[in-house]
Amino acid sequence: MTPVACGECGAVVLCEKFSPAHTQVQWTEEAAAACPRIAAEVAAGLPSGRVRSCGALRAGIEAAVLAGRLEVPADV
Repeated sequence: MTPVACGECGAVVLCEKFSPAHTQVQWTEEAAAACPRIAAEVAAGLPSGRVRSCGALRAGIEAAVLAGRLEVPADV
């Protein structure tokens, strides 16, 4: 898995692309603590594993793909 940083809060998650549309994101404890969206949802009672990605993180993942830091398999 490849580390990818959110451009807004700086949280670093681990990502893997299986296709252009399928991205696996693994949140570390440090990333969950740094992300204001995760913190707000958890404070509201939602388990951190159930919080959906935010737009800023999605933009960071897309930028990593475009820069070649996060590869999308060619055989999909």
